[in-house]
Amino acid sequence: MPLTNQVKNQHLLWRAGFGPAAEQLGELAHFTPKQYYKALVKASSKKAEYIDVADDYLKGLMLGIEEAGRQSKKELDADERKMVQQKNRQGVKNLNMYWMHEMVNTAAQFREKMAFFWHGHFACRNLNVFYQQGLLESIRKNALGNFGTLLREVSKSAAMINFLNNQQNRKDHPNENFAREVMELFTLGRGNYTESDIKDAARAFTGWSANVRGEYVFRKFQHDDGYKTVLGRSGNLKGEDVLDILLEEKQTAKFITLKIYKFFVNDIPDQSKVDWLADRFYKSDYDIARLMEDIFTSDWFYDEKNIGVKIKSPVELLVGIQRMLPMKLENEEALMLMQRILGQLLFYPPNVAGWPGGKAWIDSSSLMMRMRLPKLINDVDEMNVRPKDDDDTMMGRKEAGTKDEGSNQSMKVGGQGGAQKADAMAYPGMKRQLINANVDWKVYTRNYESVPRENLLQTISNNLLQVKPGVSTDLVKKYADESGRENFIKTATLQVMSLPEYQLC
Repeated sequence: MPLTNQVKNQHLLWRAGFGPAAEQLGELAHFTPKQYYKALVKASSKKAEYIDVADDYLKGLMLGIEEAGRQSKKELDADERKMVQQKNRQGVKNLNMYWMHEMVNTAAQFREKMAFFWHGHFACRNLNVFYQQGLLESIRKNALGNFGTLLREVSKSAAMINFLNNQQNRKDHPNENFAREVMELFTLGRGNYTESDIKDAARAFTGWSANVRGEYVFRKFQHDDGYKTVLGRSGNLKGEDVLDILLEEKQTAKFITLKIYKFFVNDIPDQSKVDWLADRFYKSDYDIARLMEDIFTSDWFYDEKNIGVKIKSPVELLVGIQRMLPMKLENEEALMLMQRILGQLLFYPPNVAGWPGGKAWIDSSSLMMRMRLPKLINDVDEMNVRPKDDDDTMMGRKEAGTKDEGSNQSMKVGGQGGAQKADAMAYPGMKRQLINANVDWKVYTRNYESVPRENLLQTISNNLLQVKPGVSTDLVKKYADESGRENFIKTATLQVMSLPEYQLC
């Protein structure tokens, strides 16, 4: 039986966005996927507005630090350093909440979903809010643009330079961290370069640094201008030359395309299709929008084998619920706690490789929390779960200069023995919290006004699930409130959202 436009468009909206919004349910059956994709592209064509959440005190303090540096005055005292750290932490937390709000509410779903992908690809931890804002700006601005431009901007961002220690990369004392990761994780993939390539590439990136405001600075007296060889190209190579060399390698197009395919299509790649896409991506000079058009307008993207086979990431799950059930949150910070509990805190990837995704999102405890989440949002219920240990070692080391601020604020896992230590860079205020969401049910329930009572549950399931549920409709009805039509729609929706199948997209 051929798939309906509604099924295909829901598939498209989950992959090219964060799932359908309640307001879109009535139109999904009336447009072809190509028409809907065209609308997604148009809605994401406007330039992304710069997200600035740093408070005025921190901005003024940073300007003061810069002025003091020009006048060779003493650095900040201990109290000022502590204040800067606190303000930066709050700023990164605000950036998290602002971007998640954008994911939920923006019409530019395609752009934000691509930015979300690149956020994981160019994984970067940094508690300087100005640095993170600059990196996010580069990613959102170039999310559907040219990969070469994106790579160059990210590589020169203060966030990445500091995260991968390139500010310590100097002539006669090269630091190889950035050179290694730009090859292994950002372009070629492991095994497609030599240690000699890394050593000489590191020399090419010497002198790359950034100032207090987060602007790229090339310190020419720290640059090694000697002879270098990277991937068979030799000369007095600079960092920009190395990036050009990496982009000239077709392996970069193959590596990026495979990663995009696994993220947007299927964790199990069809190699023939990946090769075809990579070839076109390379020939287009790394045009990201054209690559995504090749994927989302193809017939094979809508094959049944690609629908409902991916596990939603925690952010996709949280954002998708809010899009389907419009709500106002009295305590938005509780969603950040949920990110931590479920294993995906924006701006805080587990390591430089980013989040592994796929089946790594699910274990026995996280699945139970995921299935409990819709009712947690709807009910005034306290989250009594504590986040897992953070396994990040920052490429073999813990983040310097931080301490465990959450050890006495963690939540206990019901039924789980033993306390778990909260991670060292936890956002402040991570403690027992209520979500307190006020759901605007009218926006959602109006989609069912013309649906006969006997068809309500099936229609709800069709709107919310990408695969058939493994439980009978009678079981769902058993736990739904059948005292009235509206009560049934609400409670049946929460029951369906609590099924394991809702974790798939």
